[in-house]
Amino acid sequence: MHAVRNLFPPECWDDIVFRRQSLYGHHKNPIVLFGTRIKDKQITRAFVENLSANLSTMDKQILIEDIGRHVEKGSLYLRLDKQAALKGNLRLSKADPIRVRVRFRKNKLEDVIQICQELGILP
Repeated sequence: MHAVRNLFPPECWDDIVFRRQSLYGHHKNPIVLFGTRIKDKQITRAFVENLSANLSTMDKQILIEDIGRHVEKGSLYLRLDKQAALKGNLRLSKADPIRVRVRFRKNKLEDVIQICQELGILP
C-alpha cells in the first residue's frame, strides 16, 4: 500500500481508504488485492497533477504512441511500476504493476487524448 500511496501527494493519504481482498491464483497461490475508488475531485486532481509531474517524457511518449491500448470507453488504463512507486518514482511497467483506471466524462478516444494532453499526462 505504501507504493500506491506514493502516487498521491502526502496531504491526500489520510483521505484514501483501501479495501483488502484475499484471492487465490491458478496454482492456489495466495494473492492479496488492495483496491480503492476515489471520487473526491480534489484528490483526483492531486493524483493527475502528481502523475503528470512525475511521469517521464519517455513514458508519456510511449503512452501516446500506444494510446489505443490504454483507452477504452472513456477510461485511461495505466500500469505503473510498483517497486519504483515504493521509492517515490512513477514509471510505466507491465510486470507486477499497480493498475490505475482514470475515468473521464467523455467517451471518445480523441476527447480523452485532448484532456490528457491538457492535463500534461500526454505530450
